[in-house]
Amino acid sequence: MLNDRSTALSLLLTRRSGKPRDMVAPGPTPGQLATMLRVAARVPDHGKLSPWRFVTIAADRRAALADVLAAAYRLDRPEARERELDEVRAFAHQAPALVVVLSRVDPASKIPAWEQHLSAGAACGLLVAAASAAGFVAGWLTGWAAYSDAVVAALGAPGDRIAGFVFIGSPARALEERPRPDLSEVVSAW
Repeated sequence: MLNDRSTALSLLLTRRSGKPRDMVAPGPTPGQLATMLRVAARVPDHGKLSPWRFVTIAADRRAALADVLAAAYRLDRPEARERELDEVRAFAHQAPALVVVLSRVDPASKIPAWEQHLSAGAACGLLVAAASAAGFVAGWLTGWAAYSDAVVAALGAPGDRIAGFVFIGSPARALEERPRPDLSEVVSAW
């Protein structure tokens, strides 16, 4: 078992995010994606509320999502030019797989909303790690669309928030390492 743990730690220590616009096929099969979602659903969840939902956007639904994004963008920015709208539409077509993670807080619960939102963020992080473990690359994005009421309404239920758009695929080029913080700068003893 030590070897499996060592491999898992090695994977986590070397995991890198990929840029969704640089992802290509192959992406995960439906079975692989289901496994990744099962992993993501194993996050800490105080109160067993499952305060997150996963919305998968199949390839044949990407054009419809692009239309939703463009309409929402135009609502927020009526002066938007067609070039901007083309970029907004392109967002929906990145990477072979797309999962939208929704944060769904239960306001009647005694569990603070903050903890419920944190659980949704943890689900995004674990989904990204599960994609890496499955041999893919993932990118967790937010941006204006995550905060658009029109986009949230199209993808979720009243009260939902978008925790992230998680794109999954294969890297078209080698991933670049980014600077990581020196632990002495982010860790302290009390």
